[in-house]
Amino acid sequence: MGRILAIDYGHKRTGLAVTDTLQMIANGLTTLPSTELEAFLSDYIKKEPVELFVLGLPKQMNNQPSENMKYVERFATRLKRLFPSIPVEYYDERFTSVLAHKAMLDGGLKKQQRQNKALVDEISAVIILQSYLESKKYQYKL
Repeated sequence: MGRILAIDYGHKRTGLAVTDTLQMIANGLTTLPSTELEAFLSDYIKKEPVELFVLGLPKQMNNQPSENMKYVERFATRLKRLFPSIPVEYYDERFTSVLAHKAMLDGGLKKQQRQNKALVDEISAVIILQSYLESKKYQYKL
């Protein structure tokens, strides 16, 4: 079984998370400048089998697309062109940054560590991926 890779795409930085090979647990992979993302993914996929990309879907509270959606859509188009054999699914990313900050606080990270935006992006990607996995687990039980 291949891994599932979650992408919390941002105009400047992108957080990545990946499952184990059994697709049960989400782990943070890295955060990198968005300009380096495609090269990183190409290298990663050469080393590890990836079965699915889960791309954070930026929405506002009223369910309308957020301002970042135009960047996410452009990236999704490039991603599908670059890796045509790997499907892309969107997953709602609302509140992931808030949950990431809460997880950092609950984890006892100091204020300076909690202000690390790269870490917030990576944790957000983990939350997106873990939420996606949970939604699929319950979907099969219905």
